[in-house]
Amino acid sequence: MPIKRIYSAGGIVVRKSTKGTKSTKGVEVLVTQHSKHKGWDFPKGHREIYESEEQTALREVEEETGVEAEIIDKVGQTQYFYYEEGSRVLKTVVFYLMKCIGEGEASTAFEVSGKVWLPLDKVEGKLTFKDTKQLWLKVKPKIAQLTLR
Repeated sequence: MPIKRIYSAGGIVVRKSTKGTKSTKGVEVLVTQHSKHKGWDFPKGHREIYESEEQTALREVEEETGVEAEIIDKVGQTQYFYYEEGSRVLKTVVFYLMKCIGEGEASTAFEVSGKVWLPLDKVEGKLTFKDTKQLWLKVKPKIAQLTLR
């Protein structure tokens, strides 16, 4: 049976915050809850054939959360298998570190049942999936060094 491949992109979005402790550097990270499986993850979605990875990531973040962002850097990817309509699917998700530059209304809010801004030390505990947690642990030190304006 052939494997179907799906490509997605998403964002690890940060914003400056006056909350938190000295160790959290006044930075918050956006985490979303999927409306179907209820897992907590970073916002992401399917890449359209006419889009670059970067365009997909920015569009999905804004559609799912209402957050307008700008890309800081590409930070990694996750891959996982699942079954859909009897077919095995390999999903590859490329993630970008992003800075929040504005917040509005989500246009595909039905895909997300919750969103929360968390300090750096609370993100790992909120994330549901092992692959996303592993990516987070690689990205967290880079975020801790950011100076947000």
